[in-house]
Amino acid sequence: MEKYIFDERNGLWYELQDDCYLPCLKLPEVEQQPVGLWGQRHLRYIKQNRKVFYHNLLTSGKLNGYLSDLDKQAEDMFSRLVKQMAEREGVTERLKAENQMEWVRQMNNLRSRASEIINSNLINTI
Repeated sequence: MEKYIFDERNGLWYELQDDCYLPCLKLPEVEQQPVGLWGQRHLRYIKQNRKVFYHNLLTSGKLNGYLSDLDKQAEDMFSRLVKQMAEREGVTERLKAENQMEWVRQMNNLRSRASEIINSNLINTI
């Protein structure tokens, strides 16, 4: 028996392993992009709650690109939200110069609220 055979009906190569032929399948080559905190959080969410969606992205080779894009969107949204909330609530450089601890407290509060908004609207949804 031959080690490799080609099936013209479906266009796949098969490899002989033990006594049966198994298709020679591999994921398409894609450029790996960095995935940050938001992308990792979303990955955890889809692995636990949207398993079919996760496996479809994984087997199509689109998972890394999807997570990288989502991470960039979330990071941009986070920066924009913190800046807008700081302007609206008067958390300025003047406050930072006058009372650093109050400025840190208020900025931590803003960042926490912005993080919650992103988690509920972007990370823990599809």
